[in-house]
Amino acid sequence: MTQQPPATPVMQYTPTSLKVMTVNTHKGFTALNRKFILPELRDAVRTVGADVVFLQEVQGTHERHARLHDNWPDTPHYEFLAETMWPQFAYGRNAVYPKGHHGNAVLSKFPIVDFQNHDVSIAGPEKRGLLHCVLRLPGRASDVHVICAHLGLAEGHRQQQLELLCHIVRDEVPADAALIVAGDFNDWRGRAHDVLAEGASLREVFVQAHGSAARTFPSRFPLLPLDRIYVRNAGSHAPVVLPRKPWSHLSDHAPLVADIEL
Repeated sequence: MTQQPPATPVMQYTPTSLKVMTVNTHKGFTALNRKFILPELRDAVRTVGADVVFLQEVQGTHERHARLHDNWPDTPHYEFLAETMWPQFAYGRNAVYPKGHHGNAVLSKFPIVDFQNHDVSIAGPEKRGLLHCVLRLPGRASDVHVICAHLGLAEGHRQQQLELLCHIVRDEVPADAALIVAGDFNDWRGRAHDVLAEGASLREVFVQAHGSAARTFPSRFPLLPLDRIYVRNAGSHAPVVLPRKPWSHLSDHAPLVADIEL
């Protein structure tokens, strides 16, 4: 079911671009779950100054971890990360277990006027989702659509999920609307580019700028291009992989940032 987030005062200027960031938060823990570092991650995310943040593996709640860690926030992790800087947020719960749940989230400086989480899990233990949000930017005649993605580890599952993503784009996003799709695609073979170009007219910003997708995993010594930012009816300027320090300590994925021209 589609849910409506709370209203936010409308900004007075008309933006011509959006600075976007995507990061897999690894549920707020360092690699191998050795240390809970969500407060430090929040500080680092804030320094980027993104207008829209795409989060994967963000914790909604976890009763056991909350008891074990003194610095565990009282609010869901996406609310803790959004506090005071991103007045709008949406959460799509993907994985549910006895002690809690986690999923994808979008944080936005602009009003989120609608959002819907699509369960694209394939048979098996992996739970995956596509969180589709509609952003209303002041002074713009049409809304901006964003989709936060986290796809499966198995090649066969990813192919089905990419086809589902294309169907969602065709069914829910107007053909002339600006669209940004970002997240953890787990697509180390680069198969997603052609599927999304042919099925949804999406282009990956690092491929457009540098000829290849950015290497983001593992964050300490990035070898695999797992994370992506795709756009349609929009351009991009100077997409970057954020530097190894402090990010290699904060997530097992290196975050991506790009200025998207509307």
